[in-house]
Amino acid sequence: MESVSFCHPTAVISPDACIGKGTRIWQFCTILRGAVIGDDCNLSQNVYVEGRTSIGNRVKIKNNVSIYEGITIDDDAFIGPSAVFTNVINPRSFWPRKDEFKATRVKKGATIGANATIICGVTIGEYAMIGAGSVVTRSVPDYALVYGNPAVQHGWVCYCGTSVALSDVKNKYECPECKRQYSCDEGILKEFGEF
Repeated sequence: MESVSFCHPTAVISPDACIGKGTRIWQFCTILRGAVIGDDCNLSQNVYVEGRTSIGNRVKIKNNVSIYEGITIDDDAFIGPSAVFTNVINPRSFWPRKDEFKATRVKKGATIGANATIICGVTIGEYAMIGAGSVVTRSVPDYALVYGNPAVQHGWVCYCGTSVALSDVKNKYECPECKRQYSCDEGILKEFGEF
């Protein structure tokens, strides 16, 4: 923990957690034994991280988010305020199900909006965008824009987070902001040069 660039005095961090250099940990955060957090992350107020979790580099987790066992968050992901993760499908306080935890993965560069709920066992694709307040019950493709309850796909987003528009060429998309171009084949969006 010596490499953490800032740790608020109200944070409670296990000495057995692994936290990368340059990471900032704010008020009332709790990080348990066995948690792995990468470099240059920002954990805002009241973030709770259990053991057997993995958080990549440059991840931003906003206020009031709990990261439970079995959740993996890859590099450059953004988790909005009060987003909710689960790790068991049918919890009961009186019936232990720790051996039934389902893994959830948030892939590189994905964004989860404020107050979204992520049901366990899904994968959020690279650079996908989950709208605020959505309930995600199934895996989300790379670059997909999903929202609603249950969340359904409403289009595609660019690496930069802007919705991409269909160009004049069949199955080709272009970002109006950064001008990146994509092709879509069988429901899979790929940036040119990624093939």
